[in-house]
Amino acid sequence: MPGLPPDKLPPMGRHERIATMHTPDTPASTEAEDKRVVLVVSLLSAFLLPFSTTSLNVALPSMGSDLASDSVALGWMVTAFMLSAAMFLLPIGRIADMYGRKRIFTLGAWIFAVTSLLIALASAPWMVIALRALQGFGGAMIFGNGTALLASVYPAHERGRVLGINVAAVYFGQSVGPFLGGFLTQHFGWRSIFTVIALMAIATALITTWKLRVQADPATDEKLDIPGSALYCITMFAMMYGLSILPAPNGFAYLATAVACLVAFVRRQNRIPHPILQLSLFRHNTVFALSNLAALLNYGATFGVGFLLSLYLQFVKGLSPQDTGLILLSQPVVMAISSPLAGRLSDRIEPRMLASAGMTLTCLGLLVLSSIDADSSVWLVVVILLVHGLGFGLFSSPNTNAVMGAVGRKFYGVASGIMSTMRVMGQMLSMCICMLIMTNFIGQVHLGPEHAALLIQMSHITFLIFAVMCFGGIVASMARGRTQSPHPDRN
Repeated sequence: MPGLPPDKLPPMGRHERIATMHTPDTPASTEAEDKRVVLVVSLLSAFLLPFSTTSLNVALPSMGSDLASDSVALGWMVTAFMLSAAMFLLPIGRIADMYGRKRIFTLGAWIFAVTSLLIALASAPWMVIALRALQGFGGAMIFGNGTALLASVYPAHERGRVLGINVAAVYFGQSVGPFLGGFLTQHFGWRSIFTVIALMAIATALITTWKLRVQADPATDEKLDIPGSALYCITMFAMMYGLSILPAPNGFAYLATAVACLVAFVRRQNRIPHPILQLSLFRHNTVFALSNLAALLNYGATFGVGFLLSLYLQFVKGLSPQDTGLILLSQPVVMAISSPLAGRLSDRIEPRMLASAGMTLTCLGLLVLSSIDADSSVWLVVVILLVHGLGFGLFSSPNTNAVMGAVGRKFYGVASGIMSTMRVMGQMLSMCICMLIMTNFIGQVHLGPEHAALLIQMSHITFLIFAVMCFGGIVASMARGRTQSPHPDRN
């Protein structure tokens, strides 16, 4: 909040005040420089995380051959990261609000760097899986605070623009990941991918340490709710793992455990003075609650699309992996282009209208996908992916702007953590739906062209389920009401 004296700034507990929260005597050039530093480290981290995921997908076959891994172990090399991130995002967001976002962000970058180097030296599948879980912990520190850092230093009337740029960096990472990962794997081996990731994480940590200036507030008497954090982590693990192994009986047992722990968690959060999750943000803040619900449903309805279309293009249409990658590239490219524009528009136009329009485009694209068959044109798939890219670009930045604009600065860390948790939960839910339907239609077999008919049938059902989820997201997005504050800097 430019122009406010320090004693009038919003209470932040033991939260850092980023140097861009200036007094009237602070030079404008210093303020602009500090904003640029925050934007740079946020963009580096926003690129790093999706790049590490998409580049790994390309390297999995080589990793399986080199480490003698079966398909289950390869799957857990991906899942361990997402599951760990989902478990720790919310507690880490609370810790960052208490002890400083810069401190937690920097520690996460170092953990990400060290685990990447160790993965590059790993000699067994279990080592990679364990390190990927630890890497997910570091990743939660990074993308649980990157958005909060941006929201802390940019006023509300500029926030949509920078959040749009940040989202574009995410999609750029998704775009170049498969190509750069494939190039590195083919010419230097899969271990080189993690070496590059480590170097990027080190650069992020060093820039944050040396360039991001922070003024610490006095220590607070707030304490971390350790029992509540444990209940939350158990809930997330049991729910996500249970969904991943359905319809096995153990899956239902894990889900029952998740429900029991969730009830205990909610009851505890309502009783204690300093909860890790401010349930009042959901009970008394319709914009915040429904914006997060819309994000959960949107990611749940879209993340599995690339997975299904990759199988369709290769096993039904007979395309090569390279050609498939080029076709799938069309969606993140449009996302990267449209997200900054949508973010800028959300500073001027009601965010819920932009986000709802984006989800409507996505829903229409899913309905068309639910009718494709072996005779459908590849160009139809390209057009749908372009529509999806535009739809997601219109949704993501304005919805993020709405979430961060719905809370005070004191809760930016928690809000950022919740929002990231919704993203990861939605992505895992999307994949769980895909695998559950595939298991029941095709079974646990090695997929090939002979399964084309069954693959089309299961894709039709899955895309219809995704379309229904997306429609629910449209309802949530429209029902949240007005999301722009008449006072741009109220937070």
